[in-house]
Amino acid sequence: MEKPSPQLPLNADGICMLCKEMPPEEATLTCVMCATPWHVRCLSVVPETMSSALKFECPDCSGDGLTGAPAPADLEKKDLFARIREIEADDSLSEKEKARKRQQLLSGSDEKGKGIAEIGEETEEKANDILSVLGESFKCCYCMELPERPVTTPCGHNFCLKCFEKWMKQGRKTCAKCRSSIPQKMAIQPHINSTLVAAIRMAKLSRSTTSGGPQIVHRFLHNQDRPDKAFTTERAQKPGMANAASGRIFVTSPKDHFGPISAENDPERNQGVLVGETWTYRAECRQWGIHYLPVGGISGKAHYGSQSVVISGGYEDDEDHGEWFIYTGSGGRDLSGNKRTNKEQSFDQEFKDVNQALRVSCYKGYPVRVVRSEKDKRSPYAPEKGYRYDGVYRVEKCWRKPGIQGFTVCRYLLVRCDNEPAPWTSDEHGDQPRQLPVIGELQQAFDISERAESPSWDYDEERSCWTWKKPPPPSEEKVVQVKPEERENSRKVIRKAQNISMKEKLLKGFTCLICKNVMNQPLTTPCAHNFCKPCLENAFAGQSFSQERVCQNGRKLRSRKNVNRELMEVIEKLQMGLNDDDNGEAEEQAEIGLKRKSCSSDENEETGDSKKSKVDGGEGSNSPSSPLNLHQPINAEA
Repeated sequence: MEKPSPQLPLNADGICMLCKEMPPEEATLTCVMCATPWHVRCLSVVPETMSSALKFECPDCSGDGLTGAPAPADLEKKDLFARIREIEADDSLSEKEKARKRQQLLSGSDEKGKGIAEIGEETEEKANDILSVLGESFKCCYCMELPERPVTTPCGHNFCLKCFEKWMKQGRKTCAKCRSSIPQKMAIQPHINSTLVAAIRMAKLSRSTTSGGPQIVHRFLHNQDRPDKAFTTERAQKPGMANAASGRIFVTSPKDHFGPISAENDPERNQGVLVGETWTYRAECRQWGIHYLPVGGISGKAHYGSQSVVISGGYEDDEDHGEWFIYTGSGGRDLSGNKRTNKEQSFDQEFKDVNQALRVSCYKGYPVRVVRSEKDKRSPYAPEKGYRYDGVYRVEKCWRKPGIQGFTVCRYLLVRCDNEPAPWTSDEHGDQPRQLPVIGELQQAFDISERAESPSWDYDEERSCWTWKKPPPPSEEKVVQVKPEERENSRKVIRKAQNISMKEKLLKGFTCLICKNVMNQPLTTPCAHNFCKPCLENAFAGQSFSQERVCQNGRKLRSRKNVNRELMEVIEKLQMGLNDDDNGEAEEQAEIGLKRKSCSSDENEETGDSKKSKVDGGEGSNSPSSPLNLHQPINAEA
């Protein structure tokens, strides 16, 4: 029995795979099922009427197959074809709705109960998604999903590695999309396209980042996600705690909080920070809100006041007497060359910056938290190890005087005023108001400053405790209160910016290995490398080992360099998306500029009208000496 001749459609270039001719459009028929064009002359069964031609089904969809014999099909496939025919026969649906229903039926989404409107909304939401852009262009022809370990054939089509190997094991040495022959070497040992792997991975990461899920790379550590202790990262340049990052902040008080850390600001222990608590490292003082600066000894702002100081024996002029001490200001030392400390003083100190902050606390009578360090070897009140919180003090006086090293230093008298007893005493109660000590060095001092008004933090005789007599200064820390709609808008802006940056990263990944620019007419070699078509042609121009393709009749054919159309489509979509974003930003800036220009023109018109009114008032004057009245008519009686 003679086998029937095979039936083949047109390829991507519009050439019939059977007769190798390019038929005109009127000599082709398009299948209503798979939208594949076919050459009418090469069909074994030609539609007889115009209506049958409009409902033409190709041999692959109707069951004739490539051999002319009906392909075996199970009941589910027959039922699928019947349901597709029902959709095509429904005259109440438009062509767009028919296409959507066919897609919904083939993907199985109709079983989940999603309607056309819901699918349309999801499509609009995913229109600008980078992963959806890749999904539209890169699809494995076998599983219809994003290629997993993508393999690119010489004809420029992409497949999953597993699907490709399964297809090759079945003895099918042709591309499933264009049916071009696949080289024997690639069929045996395919290569994964690393460029597509990086692009798909980056797109998946962008979706996980913009959807609010956990970020995989470059994740920002929020306070609740930080460890309980200070930690070092790979970026640390020095060992130990020199470059340590802060651990979790345990208290809820703002950074510019004055006074003790109370129990209401300690949600975990509900006791606050008690006098006498010690920590090994200075970073732990920050975690409990006692002193936030990692190096500086005075914490505060010049216009606002100082909240805390650390006594670490940095200056020889310091005097520590426990319940009161004389503290030396900051500055006067050369810290150039990235120095953290310097024992030698090289210039005078002034009441600026943090020195002025302590001076403001003196004027206002604010409480200042005091931390003593083991580094102060001259003080008998220093802790044996680490850092110790010794309660709050109040700055009573401040002045300037020549220091031990010959330069002027700022000096402050701080007196303890805490409700808890000091760590070095066995008292059961806190401090009582005491007289100020006699300071002998005030005779040589200048720029002496004292408090002229009643202090904000003072002793209450009725309650027998230290408390705020005046309201504490309001915090300058910004508290962001955003409406739900504003929060959603900000999320959209952030998501848009992330998408733009991700598009730029993807475009950088699609660079030619020769010119290092974004690929123009990309080509994928059998070894899975990507180049621009002009760059690759120029690289091999004039070389004799190029293989020439010759037809059977002796006619020379062009060299086989198939452009990767799917990759080129993705690059064009990403470039169009970036251009649209840039145009949108330019239009917004233009609108803002027009508004500003219109406002300035309105102001100019107002000023012009006012000047004109003044001139008109001058014309109405009766002064004969005015040059504007030269043409005024003269009275006949005069």
